[in-house]
Amino acid sequence: MKELEIWLQNLPEGYSERMFECQKYGTTKTSFSNGKSCKVYAKALGHNDFVSFNCYRLENEVLLKPCEMPQEKVVNFIKNSHKIEE
Repeated sequence: MKELEIWLQNLPEGYSERMFECQKYGTTKTSFSNGKSCKVYAKALGHNDFVSFNCYRLENEVLLKPCEMPQEKVVNFIKNSHKIEE
């Protein structure tokens, strides 16, 4: 999924905020193994929704592994969330 790779490159390491479905999400990206894997956790600010997944950079692709939620929810967040402009 090329879109995932581009999204991950544009997501800063550490904490940032994104908009998704008219809600602000506090999003944390933590990278491991020199960027070969990462964990992303996004928590809605103001209610209890969240998105959580791990990703692994393989030789020719990035593998997405949602944490206890449907892959469709994670893909929807990746495709439809956007950086909050300052």
